[in-house]
Amino acid sequence: MPQDFSKRISDLLADLETQGRRVQALLELAFDAFFTRDTVKAARVNSDDDAIDAADVAIEKASVALLNDATNTGASLGETDLRRVLTIVKVNNELERIADVAVDLADLVKPGTSDAARAFPATFRMMANSVIGILRDTTTAFARSDAPLAKVVLQSQHCVTAFKDAIVRDGEQQIAKGQMTVDFAFLLLEVASQCELVADHCTNVAEQIIYSSTGAIVRHTPTQWIEISRQNG
Repeated sequence: MPQDFSKRISDLLADLETQGRRVQALLELAFDAFFTRDTVKAARVNSDDDAIDAADVAIEKASVALLNDATNTGASLGETDLRRVLTIVKVNNELERIADVAVDLADLVKPGTSDAARAFPATFRMMANSVIGILRDTTTAFARSDAPLAKVVLQSQHCVTAFKDAIVRDGEQQIAKGQMTVDFAFLLLEVASQCELVADHCTNVAEQIIYSSTGAIVRHTPTQWIEISRQNG
């Protein structure tokens, strides 16, 4: 492969790693704004998302331009490099969707409600911290092409689902006892669902990391993740 294309792919990988860290910072800010009910921080989430949107478009355009130039010049990228470029495009899209979740979380900051002073369950904060950790590991796995760490990310999704189930059960019990309003319970469910959505996007990225690094395709069954080698179709 011509040196120019190799450098362009390396630059795209570096840009995408930066985008991953940028999205992580946005998600952390969104959770901070939500837990503290800080409307100023919530507004920052919306404004900071503009830079993520711009980077998303730039990375996609650069990826398309690279493939177009390679085709026009008859350059042979090779199977590994083609997988890398396709992975960049897919991961870029997943990161942008995680940023959208951060914006949605920030939009839930409404301090004027009757439950504005109510404390959030400790399990709820643990779930948020877990999701941030999963995103951090996802970005690290991508930057290092670390398939084993990507597999850890896949398994982490089950932890987030368990947190959500615990929050739902606790909410149902507290509503039955008159200790929690229905509106507050719905708020908790909404954020728990958004956390689960972030974990889903991270597992999508992890699948792409494994594919790019090893060529294996990963599929999720009700009980486990299954890795399908290229030889097995």
